[in-house]
Amino acid sequence: MNLQKLFELQRQLDAHIEKEHPRQDGEDRLAKKILALMVELGELANEARFFKYWSHDQAPRTKIEYICPTCNGTGDENYDSYIDDLEGGYTHEVINCEDCGGTGTLGYKNPLLEEFADALHFILSIGLELEITAIEIDSDYTHEDPSATFVELFGDTWELFNFREIHDKQSKFIQISIYERMFNRFVGIGEKHLGFTWEQIEAAYMEKNTENHRRQDSNY
Repeated sequence: MNLQKLFELQRQLDAHIEKEHPRQDGEDRLAKKILALMVELGELANEARFFKYWSHDQAPRTKIEYICPTCNGTGDENYDSYIDDLEGGYTHEVINCEDCGGTGTLGYKNPLLEEFADALHFILSIGLELEITAIEIDSDYTHEDPSATFVELFGDTWELFNFREIHDKQSKFIQISIYERMFNRFVGIGEKHLGFTWEQIEAAYMEKNTENHRRQDSNY
């Protein structure tokens, strides 16, 4: 697990975002990052589905078809002119979409892993904001019940919000302890409850990191 590599990649992304979206006077960006993390954790749990006791469908969302946006899943690059051709009495010429080769799909994606990578981005960014990047990995922060682990992770996040401002060495020590516990609990959820290997996590992070840079370059 090469955490320093991920922290450095996140540092570069954060700098890119800061350039495109400078902080405003009086803005508490750390609070926004913590809230964003809470949102991503909720989305992660929603894709995991294990807590949905009211539903027979509690299987995690790990494979969905990625519809080609160029042809809207039709495989026809001229699909948008189809209705106009019909109304005009013309014969519609099908042209295979170059992006998907006429299949209508770009393959499959893993929503659960993608949400985990999204949350990891914010956890790393929060660590950089707090100047905490030396993390001791410990797997003793998970329960047998994933719901309990998730609830405690939300608790860690809330507790970190309360300690986002540091006034003395003791409060800084507490802040570091909370962040390290939160980080380890999150990693434990990925590995123990969701079944991800660290190689999968790192690959998903790298892919989303590249996409996030691309978004900044496209005036996202």
